[in-house]
Amino acid sequence: MKALTWHGKSDIRCESVPDPEIQDGRDAIIKVTACAICGSDLHIFDGMIPDMHSGDIVGHETMGEVVEVGKDNRKLKVGDRVVVPFTISCGECWFCKRGFFSACERSNPDREKAAKLWGNSPAGLFGYSHLLGGYSGGQAEYLRVPFADVGPIKVPDHLTDEQVLFLSDIFPTGYMAADFCNIQPGDTIAIWGCGPVGQMAIRSAFLLGAERVIAIDTVPERLALAREGGAITLDFASDDIYDRIMELTRGRGADACIDAVGTEADAMSGVDAMIDRVKVATFLGTDRPHVLRQAIHCCRNFGTVSIVGVYGGFLDKIPFGSAINRGLTFRMAQTPVQAYLPTLLERIERGDIDPSFVITHRATLDEGPDLYKTFRDKKDGCIKVVLKP
Repeated sequence: MKALTWHGKSDIRCESVPDPEIQDGRDAIIKVTACAICGSDLHIFDGMIPDMHSGDIVGHETMGEVVEVGKDNRKLKVGDRVVVPFTISCGECWFCKRGFFSACERSNPDREKAAKLWGNSPAGLFGYSHLLGGYSGGQAEYLRVPFADVGPIKVPDHLTDEQVLFLSDIFPTGYMAADFCNIQPGDTIAIWGCGPVGQMAIRSAFLLGAERVIAIDTVPERLALAREGGAITLDFASDDIYDRIMELTRGRGADACIDAVGTEADAMSGVDAMIDRVKVATFLGTDRPHVLRQAIHCCRNFGTVSIVGVYGGFLDKIPFGSAINRGLTFRMAQTPVQAYLPTLLERIERGDIDPSFVITHRATLDEGPDLYKTFRDKKDGCIKVVLKP
């Protein structure tokens, strides 16, 4: 089959690789009908994610048709149309039983490696390094899905692939970001990053009752799309973000701040961000947390900072004194996608939201490597890429 494979920094290739096979009775094999390039895939593309191996198949936003089912899988049958969560979860461990699917204790065979870095291991993820299981990803013609009687959700025929594909990651992640904010009537929510997750967070904040959303970015197409969703937009290349948020909130600060950027904050956005970039380039730091610092300062006293942007290691110069003295609450996670799927599928069916609004580019797997560069460099108005194997 064809698949997109990683071969080093900025080196994604479309290659022929062996077809996946059933390895466990709970597995399923799906024929991929749509997959997407995620912003967190760009961290892999940029060489920010450790323990990638040459030839690893990438991608974790995937859906398709079941073509083979393991002998112990009673949930799925051949022909079912499913969306696959990026989190791989057993459904039986202590965390899964409590709805914390992204902390599954059984799905990461490399959990000891992860524990050395993070103190404990999260769940295994599709296409996201050998710290998180070394699982083949879904930017391919076929995908093996472990614990397929727990993860995939069946989708109705009257919804298109593009309407439901993002249930795999960016819609639940953006919705969780807003959900973490404990939004109350009249609240103002500030969101850093108007990429796909930020766009979903904007719409989700309004769905959950926010009165105002302030969206921060510098890419014109992203800011325009945020305004279409009802947000007030700020351009960090020309606006003083702290001053503008204080002005818009009468000096109080945003009720909650969402970091939908993560480890690769743009160096244009401040001197500290430029220092972060130098530290990472010289192996003196692991992440560039400018956005997190700014979100903390822009949040009102006893407000919430919601973090869904990906961070990998140890963050420098975080203003923790500000957080503790002003009573901030921090909420963050890799998204326990399975916990959100029924609610979000229902919202799509009701017409509350059509997540396909973020798609700007549609292509084949062969065009995938070039579109990684286009997406990373924010060229050609690229906000979200969907690939049709």
